[in-house]
Amino acid sequence: MTAGTQRKLNPSVNSQDTKLLIQQFSRKVVGQSAATQVLTDILESFRAGFGESRQPVGNALFLGPTGTGKTYVVETFAEALFGTKEACLRIDCAEFQHSHEIAKLLGSPPGYLGHRETHPMFTQERLDKYHKDSLKLSIVLFDEIEKASDAVWNLMLGILDKASLTLGTNAVVDFSKTIIVMTSNLGAREMSEKDIGYGVPSEEYAAAVLERKALSAAKSKFSPEFMNRLQHIVMFETLTETQIEAIVEMELKAMEERILNSIVLRVAASPNDAILFYVAISPKAKKTLATQGYDPAYGARHLKRVIDKLIQRPLAKLYNSGQIQDKDTVVVDDPGTGTFDFYTHPSPTPVISPTPMPSHTCDIRCYNSDSVKICGH
Repeated sequence: MTAGTQRKLNPSVNSQDTKLLIQQFSRKVVGQSAATQVLTDILESFRAGFGESRQPVGNALFLGPTGTGKTYVVETFAEALFGTKEACLRIDCAEFQHSHEIAKLLGSPPGYLGHRETHPMFTQERLDKYHKDSLKLSIVLFDEIEKASDAVWNLMLGILDKASLTLGTNAVVDFSKTIIVMTSNLGAREMSEKDIGYGVPSEEYAAAVLERKALSAAKSKFSPEFMNRLQHIVMFETLTETQIEAIVEMELKAMEERILNSIVLRVAASPNDAILFYVAISPKAKKTLATQGYDPAYGARHLKRVIDKLIQRPLAKLYNSGQIQDKDTVVVDDPGTGTFDFYTHPSPTPVISPTPMPSHTCDIRCYNSDSVKICGH
C-alpha cells in the first residue's frame, strides 16, 4: 500500500469459515438473524484471540415466546461446528429448582452423604469432550434459566465473571474457552396480551413492545449483579406465516430422511425383504400442516406432533399392513375432511433421494448402511 493512502475497512464482513457456518445455519434455522449474528460474532472474536483470557468466550441470554427456536438455534450452532448437537452441554434448569440439587452440577463435597456416588455434570473432561485441533471451544446451554433456584444463579455469577468453577472435590473447571447461552420464556404471558388501542401496530412497534415486556420480566426476575454480567440479550421474534411454511418443509425433509434411514437399516438386515418407497406431499397438505402446526402462543413446537399424527403414523400403518409396495410413490393430499388421503401415483416422482443407483437393475437394497455395494451384480 502506498504511504499516505487510506483504505476504508468493513467490520461487517465475515471470515470465510463464518460464511460457511452461516450457510449451514440457513439450511436448518428459519429467521432469528439476531441470534445467529451474536453467536457468529462471539466465534469470530474467539478465533481472532481478542477476548478476555479470564472470562468465558462470550455469553448471551435468549428471550422470547415458547416455540420460537431458542434451544434449537444453540444446538444447531454446536452441530454446525462439531458435527453433532451433543457438543452442546445442555443443562435443563427445571431439574435444579431446589438449592440442594446444585450438587448434581458440582458433586457432593467430601464427608457428605453420596460424595462418591454423585458425579458432577461439570467436569473439565466433559466440557472439553468435543474439542478438536482446529477449534478448542465448548458450548454450554442453561435451558429455561428462570426455573433454576437462586443457588444456580449465584453459581453462574462466578462462571460469567471469572470463567472458573470449583467442584465438590476442589477441582477447578476452566470456562475460558466456553460460550455460555441461557434461554428463558420470561415475559411470555405478558407478550401474549394484546395492548389496548386503535389500529394495527406496525411490525417494528410490535417487536419493540415484545422486547420491552421481555426485558422488564427478566430484570424483575434476576438480580442486578446477574443482569450486569450478561454481554448479549437477544429477543427472539414471533414466527411469521412464511417462516412457518419454511419450517414445514424442513420438518418434512427430516421425516423423509428418517424413513430413508429406516429403509437402509432394513436393507442391511434383510436385503430381499426391504421395500423402497417415496413420499410426495401436495401443496394443499403442506398448507394444512402449517395452519394446524402453529399457534402464536406456543410457536412451532406443535408442528412435529401434527406431522406425526397426520402423516408419519398413517404411513407406518400403510407400510406395516403391506399396502405400500416396492418402489411406490405415496402421494399425501388434504381433501379437507380433517384427515389426509394417501394413494399411489402411477408416475413416481421421488421426494427423497435414495443412495445413488447404477443404470442397471440394482436398487437401494444392493447397498449396506455405508453405501457399499453388497449385491453380486
